[in-house]
This record gives sequence, structure tokens and C-alpha cells, in this order.
Amino acid sequence: MHNLHKKLERRLGLFPVTNIVIANIIGAGIFTTTGYLMGFLHNPVIMLVLWGIGGLVAFCGAISFGELGAAFPEAGGEYVFISKLYSPLLGFLSGWLSLIVGFSAPIAASAIGFAKYFTWAFPQLQNWLMLNETLSVDNFSRCIAILIIVGFSFVHSRGIVQGARVQNWLTLLKILLVVGLITAGLLVGEGSMQNVRSTLPFHFSFDNWKAIGLSLMFIMFAYSGWNSATYIGSEIKDPRKVIPRSLLISTVAVTVLYILLNLFFVYAVPASQMRNEPEIGGLAAGLAFGTTAETIISLLISFALFSSLSAFIILGPRVYYKMASDGLFFKSIARINKKHQVPVNAILLQAAIAIVLVLSGTFEQILTYMGFSLGIFPIIAVAGNIKLRRSKHSRLRLPGYPYAQVFFIVVNISILVLAYFERPVESSIAVLTALSGIPVYYWFQRKKVKRAEVP
Repeated sequence: MHNLHKKLERRLGLFPVTNIVIANIIGAGIFTTTGYLMGFLHNPVIMLVLWGIGGLVAFCGAISFGELGAAFPEAGGEYVFISKLYSPLLGFLSGWLSLIVGFSAPIAASAIGFAKYFTWAFPQLQNWLMLNETLSVDNFSRCIAILIIVGFSFVHSRGIVQGARVQNWLTLLKILLVVGLITAGLLVGEGSMQNVRSTLPFHFSFDNWKAIGLSLMFIMFAYSGWNSATYIGSEIKDPRKVIPRSLLISTVAVTVLYILLNLFFVYAVPASQMRNEPEIGGLAAGLAFGTTAETIISLLISFALFSSLSAFIILGPRVYYKMASDGLFFKSIARINKKHQVPVNAILLQAAIAIVLVLSGTFEQILTYMGFSLGIFPIIAVAGNIKLRRSKHSRLRLPGYPYAQVFFIVVNISILVLAYFERPVESSIAVLTALSGIPVYYWFQRKKVKRAEVP
């Protein structure tokens, strides 16, 4: 049934890999965070500028990861880069965080985002299913989210080629939706560019700097996935060309779409109405086109979130597979299903953790916890790019060195420091989650040594 030693096969070219990266970036973040950002900032111009800065940071990260992916074209992403450039312990901690937060939490967030938009489109759904007496509105959304996680985990346990085919169609639907929403919204939708002008002046006080830091952390969550081609390096044909190209093409395309989509949100929705509104896409569609369009577009956005959820379910298990292959995780997680050629046990483990996250915490708490966690190890990996350039292992030299790397590192460290002051509880939990991997690493390391000693 299973083969522990079988390797992942190189089957994916530039088009499906770019699709996976775009799908991974455009997810719950862009459709759910803008309302929170307006609640933090109270200023549409500052918010639009921050979306542009976030895209520039992601592009600098993509340059760095393009070089790292060309040097180490294996499954695992940061786990592989940090393990080889620094130490196996530090690499393990990045993989540990990927397991608990990096992929499982965005899967949970995308599934909850789907449930929120789906119930926004069909507010009577719970009533139709006669579950009003049994479940609260929040618990009903959680049940829908769990069903989606289980369904897509099953689809991707059937093989990478079938999974990539599903992914291609979902990504195409999502790009058409985003482009259509921007074009129709700005050309024929109801709204006003006067909304861009804030009624409140913005002072760069320490409180507002903290708000900027937290906002950028939410924005970088919306851009997270710019590095995703490096997680499936073992399944990419000609990885030294495909990995950097897919990362750079995807990041530029998504940055343009994000700025224009946020411009539409601001055009359609007055700032006072936008604040702390999670279903910002549905609200903007309703104000721009009317209630019928609001229902249709909310439904389309909910299905568009399938694409990012699906991409996370493809990518995450490859990290756990690689950790287990290196003897630093349960051996069963490295098993490749003989028929479908995918790490099925890793997919099931990830689904279980995502379900636990769906059942614990509010949507904003999950976003903050996840955003802080996802900001830690990319900084270390990008610093590793500088180390790689100084060694003899660099296989590809992209322009921008070392300015792109320094900019990425400085901005991301600033985001983490400011966000920590603004949300100390969720940020501390993220740090403790990373540190909790240290005893786990030594436990697996000891088991690995014992296995090596057995004749």
C-alpha cells in the first residue's frame, strides 16, 4: 500500500507552479483584512500605501527565495534552506511552525472565510437546515469550515496531477473574479473617489506606528504564499528556472491586483462603514452593484477562497514529508501512497490541526497569531540568502542583491516589534509555539541516533 522510500516525482512546469503560487497568495487575506486595517488606521491613503509597501516586501522576498530555491530545489521551503544554511534545529523549528501555523492556520482562516461569505450570501441557510435550535451562528460557520477542510484534503490525497488540475481551474476562476470585480467596480459601480480622502488626519505617534506595524502584519499575511513554489521543489521540472520565474511573475501580478482591488473597496465603501468589517468584498459589491450582486459576488468570493485553501493543502504536507524523511518527525508522515504518489498521512495530519484551529479562537485572533508566526522564519531564510552568496553553492544570481534582502529583513523585523507591542498576547503565543519545537526536535534526534546504533 505505501512505500516509505519512494521519492516525489518532478511533474510540474511553469504554468501549474505559477498557478499554485498565485492561488496561495490570493486567499482569505485580501477579502477579509481590509476592514480590520481601516479599523486600525482610519485612513484610506495610508492603507493603500501600505498595500504597495507589502507588495514590494513580498517581491524582495521572492527574489531571495528564487535564489534559495535554485540552490536547493527540494520539497520543504524554509525548512530545507535554514537546515542547510544554519542548523538542523533552526530548520526544524521553521518546519514545526509550518506544521502548526504556517499552513494549518491559513487553511483554517480560508475555510472560515469561505463559511462567512457563504452564509453572507445565504443568510437563511442555517434556518433551511433547521439547525437554529442546535447551533449558534459561529458554530454553524465552523461546521461548514470543517467540511470544506475534510473535502479538499480528500481531493489532494488522490494525487498531485489531479490536485494541480483542480487548482488550475480554481485559480482561473479567482483571477477572473478579482479582475472582473476591479473593472466593473471602478468603471460602472456606484461609489466615489472622495472616499479616498480621509476626514481624519494621520499623526505618526507611537500608537499609530503600532497600528501601522499590525496593519503591515495583516497585509503580509495577505501576501503570504509569495514563497510557495519552494515548498514543492521536488515535484517541479527544471526547478532552477521555474522556481524563481514563478515567484517573481506571481508576486508582481498579485501586487497590482491587490492595490486595484483595495482601491475599489475604498471607492465603494466609506471609511466609517468599512472599519472592522470582515466580509469587505460582499459589502463593497452590495454598495457598488446592489443586493442581488452582493449575494452573487459573496458566493463567488466564497468559492474563490477554495483556491487558496486548496493550494495550502497541496504545499504544507511536503514540508512535513521532508522533515520525516530526515528522521525529524514521525516515520509514517514520510510515507508516499503507492497509487497516488502523495504523502497521504501528512495531508491527514495537517487537516486535523486545521480543524482544531477552526474550533479555537476568533477570526481576528487566528489572523494575528498566524501573521506574527509567519513573519519569523522568512527573515532568517532571506538572511541565509546573503550567506549563500558568500559560499560556493549559489546557482543563480538575481538582481537587487543585497538591497532587496536588507529591505526585506529590516521591514519585517520592524513589523514584528511593532505588532508585538500592539498585540502582545497573540504574539507571545506565536513565539512560544516556535520554542515548543525545541524539546520535540531533541526527542526525534535521540530516536534517530538510537535507530542508527541498532545493527
